[in-house]
Amino acid sequence: MYKIAIAGASTLLGKELKDALSESPLAAASFTLLDDEQGQGQIDQVGDEVTFIQPIEPDSFEKMDFTFFCGSAEMTVIHWRKAIAAGSTVLDLTGALAGEPGVLVRAPWLGTGLGVGPGSADLLTQAVVPAHPAALALGLLLGRVGQAAPVRTAAVTLLAPASEFGRAAMDELHQQTVNLLSFQNLPRAIYDAQAAYNLLSGLGESAQISLLKLEERIRGDYTALGGGRWPAPALHLLAAPVFHGHTFSIAVELDRAVELSSIEEALSGDHVDLVLEDTDSPSNLAATGQSDILVRLRPVQEGRNPAQVSRFWLWAASDNLRLYAQNAVDCAIDLSRLRPQGPVQ
Repeated sequence: MYKIAIAGASTLLGKELKDALSESPLAAASFTLLDDEQGQGQIDQVGDEVTFIQPIEPDSFEKMDFTFFCGSAEMTVIHWRKAIAAGSTVLDLTGALAGEPGVLVRAPWLGTGLGVGPGSADLLTQAVVPAHPAALALGLLLGRVGQAAPVRTAAVTLLAPASEFGRAAMDELHQQTVNLLSFQNLPRAIYDAQAAYNLLSGLGESAQISLLKLEERIRGDYTALGGGRWPAPALHLLAAPVFHGHTFSIAVELDRAVELSSIEEALSGDHVDLVLEDTDSPSNLAATGQSDILVRLRPVQEGRNPAQVSRFWLWAASDNLRLYAQNAVDCAIDLSRLRPQGPVQ
């Protein structure tokens, strides 16, 4: 039986991670829930195990096989070395450890398994960063499109929900919506801008979140996962006035025209749900609770043969928290094969 600690257990991502672990082969593990002062003392549950959220103490990571960090980046920076020193493998969902020597960015869905692909884990791996779900989705889609024909250019507009920035951002978006409808002043502590009923490519000077930093993280994770295998897309991030779910508008141009059916065949497969009907368009609501990425292909009609295209749009949607938690669990399952089991002879 593995022993697993979740640091940041009361966060949105922490709650999603607990659900993903409960549905995984790690569900039989013994769990310890940790958090800062705001989450301490709450009664919580992982699978059938009822427990409460504890403060992080000097010995909190002793005898832990895995420690998931899904709270603030500051929490990760302060405590991750303590977890490693205690013998635990660290999985950093905050992205704070990206770029640290020996820390790998990983996504088993994309073929970065044990001994496979860029950033392969081995017996010396002590910490990994499960890739950001947007980087995972882009790698999966553009990597598969490239199987039909080389990608010349790709441009991505990503609409990020409030849940991307945590519970405080969701609460502020909700309160702004309520206040606008009742003609009251807007709370601006998180966005320092009107986020409700609005699309934002930048936030106020006093905003507690940064779209540019998130954009850089997604681009960095995508590059680390691809290892030069995929095209480098132009990425533009917008804050959308929705609570949950990533949506992507992706313009792709191939080196040559190919049959539309070839692109559809390349996209189809595990973890991607290719939507063929216009009436069933992917959306952030439709993706909620799903582990698959929903995608709709729309060709840019050109030339005399409409069955062959070199330029097309992808409209995609995914459950950002679900994909993040699922990728982290898959990383832990992969890494579990590297941990010693039973007495050493």
